[in-house]
Amino acid sequence: MPTILVLSGDDVRALLPMGDCIDVVAKSLRSLARDEVVLPLRTIMHLEATPETAPPGFLGTMPAALAEPPVCGVKVVTVFPGNHALGLDSHLGMVQLFDAATGMPIALLDASSITAIRTAAASGVATEVLARPDARCLALLGTGVQADTHLDAMCAVRPIGHVKVWGHSDGSAQRFVDRQSANGGTAPAGITFEVCDTPQQAVDGADIVCTVTSAKEPILEGSWLRPGTHVNAVGACAPQAREVDALAMARALVFTDCRESAENEAGDLLLAQAEGVIEADHLRGEIGDVLIGRLAGRAHDDEITLYESLGIGIFDLAAGHLVYVRARAQGRGVEAPI
Repeated sequence: MPTILVLSGDDVRALLPMGDCIDVVAKSLRSLARDEVVLPLRTIMHLEATPETAPPGFLGTMPAALAEPPVCGVKVVTVFPGNHALGLDSHLGMVQLFDAATGMPIALLDASSITAIRTAAASGVATEVLARPDARCLALLGTGVQADTHLDAMCAVRPIGHVKVWGHSDGSAQRFVDRQSANGGTAPAGITFEVCDTPQQAVDGADIVCTVTSAKEPILEGSWLRPGTHVNAVGACAPQAREVDALAMARALVFTDCRESAENEAGDLLLAQAEGVIEADHLRGEIGDVLIGRLAGRAHDDEITLYESLGIGIFDLAAGHLVYVRARAQGRGVEAPI
């Protein structure tokens, strides 16, 4: 009887260290730049608010296929911002992998853990090719799951020594710092933390800024950015939402993971265009093009660079397949008949 391997969030976190995920995400971006993948736009089904689900959420499907490794699949994920108040992740779902040669379902993986790691890994790839080599001061705007994984990713690619943290809710930045500083925290030894009362205070003096919130209106203003800063704009992934104001977009050299996704879904870009602050051609191109040498990244230390993160299905497949291969080798996961 055919079986499918079911892998939990604990399995994913154990088998997908950040450095390895950065490597497989970079490989998938190179494949995208060379037209070696199938990557339709994701579809979004918006769900109305009810007393049980307020505020409203949505269900997204993200199909994709890779030639190397030979795998196809889909991530089905719900996003409910109100889950934080319930002690749940805002992103919940599953990644399903299929063998590309036979179409046989081979694995079902927790999507929350894969999303958390692969999203930060993509920011790590962008930071590696766009940020100044000597970038040491990191600003985190946001204190949720993505703040944790982005701290890991930034430390994997740059010699981070000081981290400035701001959170929307009272005490959230201090709780983040306490969590990272405690035994079991992921922050490398020697890093110092600073709790900030405002986003502007956090951004002041930062070499790298990561916006990892569920904000619908800008929390990062372009006037705060000093020359040479690199920004990872991560949280806003819908046309009507943005974390970064129009001036920040105008001042920056802007790159993204997938141009088609950015041109259809990136509120940071689309709203700045609608306001007439930037033109449609302001987007320089994809990180994959920088990786394969088709496109130049940062040319001078005083340039401001920005990575507009949308998150694409090939990241989930690349990361999920690595987890699947390692789980098979180590005997992890649960076999379920199909």
